Amino acid sequence: MGVVRMEQRWAAAWLCVAVLGVALLGGGARGFEEGTAVYIVTMKQAPVFHKRLDLERFGSSRVAGGGGGGDTPSTSILTKPSHNPAQPMNYGPYLVRLQNSLLKRTLQGEHYIKLYSYRYLINGFAVVITPQQAEKLSRRKEVSNVMLDFSVRTATTHTPEFLGLPQGAWVQEGGPQCAGQGVVVGLIDTGVDPTHPSFADDLTTDSYPVPAHYSGICEVTNDFPSGSCNRKLVGARHFAASAITRGVFNASQDHASPSDSDGHGTHTASIAAGNHGIPVVVAGHHFGDASGMAPRAHIAVYKALYKSFGGFAADVVAAIDQAAEDNVDIISLSITPNRRPPGLATFFNPIDMALLSAVKAGIFVVQAAGNTGPSSKSMSSYSPWIFTVGASAHDREYTNYVLLGNNLTITGVGLAPGTDGDSMYTLIAAPHALKDNAASPTEMSLGECQDSSHLDEELIKGKILVCSYSIRFVLGLSSVKQALNTAKNVSAAGIVFYLDPFVIGFQLNPTPMNMPGLIIPSSDDSKVFLNYYNESLVRDETSNKITSFGAVAKILGGLKPNYGFSAPKVMFYSARGPDPEDNSLSNADILKPNLIAPGSSIWGAWSSFGLDSAEFAGESFAMISGTSMAAPHVAGLAALIKQKFPYFSPAAIGSALSTTTTLSDRQGNPIMAQRTYSNPNSTQSPATPFDMGNGFVNATAALDPGLIFDCSYDDFFSFLCGINGSAPVVMNYTGSNCGGASAMTGADLNLPSITIAVLRQLRTVTRTVTNVASDETYTVSYSAPYGAAVSASPTRFFIPSGQRQQVTFVVNATMNSTSASFGSVGFYGDKGHRVLIPFSVISKVVYSS
Repeated sequence: MGVVRMEQRWAAAWLCVAVLGVALLGGGARGFEEGTAVYIVTMKQAPVFHKRLDLERFGSSRVAGGGGGGDTPSTSILTKPSHNPAQPMNYGPYLVRLQNSLLKRTLQGEHYIKLYSYRYLINGFAVVITPQQAEKLSRRKEVSNVMLDFSVRTATTHTPEFLGLPQGAWVQEGGPQCAGQGVVVGLIDTGVDPTHPSFADDLTTDSYPVPAHYSGICEVTNDFPSGSCNRKLVGARHFAASAITRGVFNASQDHASPSDSDGHGTHTASIAAGNHGIPVVVAGHHFGDASGMAPRAHIAVYKALYKSFGGFAADVVAAIDQAAEDNVDIISLSITPNRRPPGLATFFNPIDMALLSAVKAGIFVVQAAGNTGPSSKSMSSYSPWIFTVGASAHDREYTNYVLLGNNLTITGVGLAPGTDGDSMYTLIAAPHALKDNAASPTEMSLGECQDSSHLDEELIKGKILVCSYSIRFVLGLSSVKQALNTAKNVSAAGIVFYLDPFVIGFQLNPTPMNMPGLIIPSSDDSKVFLNYYNESLVRDETSNKITSFGAVAKILGGLKPNYGFSAPKVMFYSARGPDPEDNSLSNADILKPNLIAPGSSIWGAWSSFGLDSAEFAGESFAMISGTSMAAPHVAGLAALIKQKFPYFSPAAIGSALSTTTTLSDRQGNPIMAQRTYSNPNSTQSPATPFDMGNGFVNATAALDPGLIFDCSYDDFFSFLCGINGSAPVVMNYTGSNCGGASAMTGADLNLPSITIAVLRQLRTVTRTVTNVASDETYTVSYSAPYGAAVSASPTRFFIPSGQRQQVTFVVNATMNSTSASFGSVGFYGDKGHRVLIPFSVISKVVYSS
């Protein structure tokens, strides 16, 4: 009954928003006219959450219709805002009335369309206006900031075992049937397929209530009907006003509902908190059972990204604002800006500012680092209050092989069976198997095996069909599925794709095939394969026509995984630090990414409508790669920490994850990082903190971190005030004045890392640790970055449970250098706790006397 009531509330609420969006404002809505754009406007009046903190701190006398907000109490390690606080009466509707009044008075008689009212984390709105109207609004004293909307884009059966969850973290939480229960993970993505068994709530008969603190609702549409939400999938909404107004929304593909027509959102949701023990069956083959990282946690979906175009900041901010108002515990964003906002906007943009308020509300925020690696300064998520995750490989690989008649074996990718027995089969390329008078063999679709009507079945029957894998596959113009259909239609015994030399920089994931087959993912190996094939052809000396096909091969199947020991390693596409925008390095004293997690070849649930990967269309699971897959791994693991330590601040959760990481692969060697797009495994070198952050996530150790580096909203506020020229912008976004704040650099933030962008002779930094375990004595050891000398005080201390200890580090440059160098600091407890943080110095300057 609870779900039904929430759905009815949503139907009325959505109708109200629709009326506001297209009828209320100006002289009536007239669509996205020429010369107009979407702007995000923030106002100086405090939003609902900030006003709520005022109410808790000062009492109801401060909370009336007006007031500015001012400074508010910060969230610390053991004081999360109450899930059921006293609410400022009617304050949210009051803000909406103020916004509408401002628009009406400023743009009287002019046309505009208000798309959203933001009121919980930020007070503002998204509106379609001209640049001239934006200028008018920016001059109003009630307005703090006007910014042009910008676009964003999207950036497991075995990873629980690889991360040690079944014998480690899950055991501590009571097993997979309990791991994460009571914690709500909010995912801002492309929606969800509510019919997928990964999100069912009837797999067990025990009590599994919707968490009392969650207040979200379930939107009801034709393709997201009543009953789509349950005790597992506790809420779902969609946000598309900016996209619809721009005219880029394709209703036939994108679905104006929480339904996932892409597949990406269903995949990430299942990685974070999908049910445990769901069979993975793809192309008729069984690949094990799937589980999310926190299989008993609850999922709330906020759809703001779409198949056709990605998304826009105005819609994403609305999703963040709603997720926070609904009281989610964790927000996971597998999205990045298409272009990182430059200058001050690196930090001061609507998405990052909304997430800062979310952190102030006690919500842990995790974001994908982006797929723009391997070059340095390619990071997309840089703000210190956001937990940024890079992508690594794990130890499971699906590989199959083609064994050639000359005894050469070539590795391929393909979730496919092998050819029968030990027999060798003749190889025949599609352009060499055309019917008489067929189309030109130079036509690309023929070489790609996309059309069987021109092929000679009698010639191909029982042979292995050879096809080209060109850039058209990457663009979605050709597909492996269509080639498989072609091979079946002409009775081929198997299929081999060789890589066109123009396809570089793309990682080819294992692709499901319902017949023997593989794709050769290396251009070099493809050349070897083609040389053997061509040299084995027998041609008529006079006509040069092929008289027989001499090349033979057999395919060894790839349905069973191989497990190696060189994992984890940083994937070539994973974005790297340091600061991507600021060449002066003045604000680059922050380590990014925070850590790495599995992101390569990840099994996850797939939407029945999913179109993002043509090779998995119609399947219920898909294997895809990206930092998009790494972020929800960490979101799910954060849910386990939240379950064990419900009052940990976001910074405390991040610290627990960061200081307990692994720095070596399964063989005990240093974690490696791929350095190039082409042949990435041949260009590996040891990973640095700018590749992997603190290291590879260790879920079990994170549940017993020993010491925590806590960092509050007030600290982040001081950091923002320390950015040169930021004071007016800080006031505009936060409503608080930098005048009374003690400005600090990123190096001064109490982060579980130390990064000094420019070390001019001498620098002193401090870190404060809090003991969240029993009384313990710690020894501090450290290794200095090259070209710097480091000393620490104290190097040994006793710290009672719940108490804090400050440690001071003095860093001295001993040589001039503009290349980054790295060291580390370790806190070793006499009861077994090990707390490690990286120490990075980018540039060192020694002044001559």
